[in-house]
Amino acid sequence: MRSRAYLGSLKQRCGFLPASYRQTLPGAIWLHAVSVGEAMAAVEMVRQLRQCLPRSPVYVSVSTLAGYQTARQKRPDARVFYAPVDYVFAVRRVLRRLRPALVVVMETEIWPNLFRETKRMGAGLLMVNGRISDRAIARYASLRWFFGGVLEEVDLVLAQSEEMRQRFVRIGAPPDRVRVGGNLKYDFAAREAGPDSPVRRFVERVAPRAVWIAASTMAPAFAGDVDEDDAVIAAFGEVAAREPGLLLMLAPRKPEYFEAAARKLERAGVRFVRRSELRGEETVELPGALLLDSIGELSSLFGLADVVFMGGTLAARGGHNILEPAAAGRPVIAGPHMENFAEIAADFRAAGALVEVGDASGLAAAVIRMLADPAQAAALGARGRVCAQARQGATAVAARAARDVFADHVPRYRPAQPGFLFLWMFSRLWMWGGAFQRKRDLARRRSLEAPVISIGNLTAGGTGKTPAVLYVTEKLKEAGWKPGILTRGYGRHSPHRHEAVAAGAHVPVERSGDEPQIFLRAGVAPLGIGADRWQAGRLLQQEFGVNLLLLDDGFQHVRLERQVDIVLVDAFNPSGGGEALPLGRLREPLEGLARADIMVITRSDHGRLVESAERMLRRYNPRAPIFRAHAQPKEWVAVAGGETIAADALPFRRVAAFCGIGNPHSFWATLGALGYDMVDRLRFDDHHRYKPRELRFMAHQFRQAGAEAVVTTEKDMVNLGEDADRLLGPLPLYWLRIGVQVERENEFLEAIARRLRYSRKE
Repeated sequence: MRSRAYLGSLKQRCGFLPASYRQTLPGAIWLHAVSVGEAMAAVEMVRQLRQCLPRSPVYVSVSTLAGYQTARQKRPDARVFYAPVDYVFAVRRVLRRLRPALVVVMETEIWPNLFRETKRMGAGLLMVNGRISDRAIARYASLRWFFGGVLEEVDLVLAQSEEMRQRFVRIGAPPDRVRVGGNLKYDFAAREAGPDSPVRRFVERVAPRAVWIAASTMAPAFAGDVDEDDAVIAAFGEVAAREPGLLLMLAPRKPEYFEAAARKLERAGVRFVRRSELRGEETVELPGALLLDSIGELSSLFGLADVVFMGGTLAARGGHNILEPAAAGRPVIAGPHMENFAEIAADFRAAGALVEVGDASGLAAAVIRMLADPAQAAALGARGRVCAQARQGATAVAARAARDVFADHVPRYRPAQPGFLFLWMFSRLWMWGGAFQRKRDLARRRSLEAPVISIGNLTAGGTGKTPAVLYVTEKLKEAGWKPGILTRGYGRHSPHRHEAVAAGAHVPVERSGDEPQIFLRAGVAPLGIGADRWQAGRLLQQEFGVNLLLLDDGFQHVRLERQVDIVLVDAFNPSGGGEALPLGRLREPLEGLARADIMVITRSDHGRLVESAERMLRRYNPRAPIFRAHAQPKEWVAVAGGETIAADALPFRRVAAFCGIGNPHSFWATLGALGYDMVDRLRFDDHHRYKPRELRFMAHQFRQAGAEAVVTTEKDMVNLGEDADRLLGPLPLYWLRIGVQVERENEFLEAIARRLRYSRKE
């Protein structure tokens, strides 16, 4: 059974995650927990990560079958998967699927390929709850030459204690990146089995006078070592002779121990019931036992016990976590092997909150002593609870560190080979060509009489330039300026190379291009259209007497002198993948941000990487002010008839959406924020001109999906053609008019005015 389950996990271990895990935008969090103990500690960590980074989905990986079951049981809503084997192909596949901005590794999972590939993708790497056991430290230290290079990739290690911090430094971790963060397992929240728990109901039916839980028992570590199941069963015989109303709950640590434990109980003549067989009527004659052959349930049962023996402490296994039974206020018995929890054991020992036995022969006497003196047992349990609560807070420390490391990184996307190498060569050509063109255009730069404000970006695709240009134009017009807008007119077919058009004029889309139609329909300012923005600007000045020009998408159009350079940065993908086209989305290197006078992070209300974007911008340009902006849905407009409806008042909930814009994620996010249920959605290339057969296909597909209406963007409405509403019928078609709102608006407008005043003095 176990081998079949392991075989079933091989697909994920090779990096093939479910299609639903695919992230189309960067900014997720990948938390790696190894097995049951780490998965339990990860529960609170996941909760706090979701609080401090609410827009970032959290994915949890585990290495063991038991850890997988525990993680799924403790967080049914979590995205859990088996960690990939530490081979480059598997690790890269997972990183490309999740696109994390942060990878969090618990305890001592030091995987060279995972660490290196995480950093190559530009994500942050954090180790929490770090520890190195007594048995491992000598071996790790002898391999310092290896571990030092691997740990150099880690941004921060949060060790459980000062001793553990020193051990990480000893094996090669940079001292300035290792801090004491505390033990996450102290933050375990004690919870009791609910009234509908099969185990609780079983205990109520049996009505024992005393309950002893033997938790996480282990097999021998080597020949001649203690078998803890044997030791517990032997001790049970002695205790039962003194307390015939005793119920033993035997909980082997691993699923592969369950059958062996059952056979041992049978051979010893102990009456027992298996947890897996509880259906609602089972009972057992006392003294008897319940074999807890389940995963993830034990921690909720400690509250039912009168005394707890913690396994892994008689066998030379280094011990297990005693915090969970202590948090439930139960007296805990442990053997001599607590090496992996030495600090916790020392705290409990100093507080008189732990019963220790030297070997298996002392186990029965310790249990009898606790059962015989309930007052002493209660006092010891109370002291244990205080110890368990005294050092809580490590998870909050780890979550704050995670947020800080997250904010310091903007991940990149690396396609698979050989595509990466092919695209990389072309991206280098793009960079070289762009640098040559900028140098040539700067040598030919010309200026207009009126001041120019450029609004552009560093990346291909949408960052919200069009609504931003309209927003700035409207605000400057209110301030007394007579503005005009300059735009290239992408995709236009006109006999005139340059033209000046009055505000609100009706011009065929073929003559203007699609985006200029939005400027014209807004009716805010006259429009100059043409590839040579200097010539178009002169036309605007001559024909309309404008005294200020807004240069749309002008950051790379350096041939025209400008007085203010406003750069828009998309919060969804601030770095454009970190590479030039076609490998990434950058039009020029990020160093170009140094030319910006004002920087605006757009879509900041939905982006996962807003703080990360601000820190990135500061690295490239420490002087320019940074502002945040978000889309502001204004109204729906019906294509048939032109009826307008408030953005949140469309009389349909189930909608199908399509768009052909630079960044469709912004449109999807806006629809989600407005509360609409997208039953289907389609994306097309930017500036796509829709054909009748495409519209008929969409109409059929959207009706099949159960849509009540079809929605799109203003830019797409321009490219639909005259019969779009008929071709998409009977479903009604609406487009959304979008504005933009800049936070700290007065400061933003003053920054523009200040740059204009400064340029006049020059």
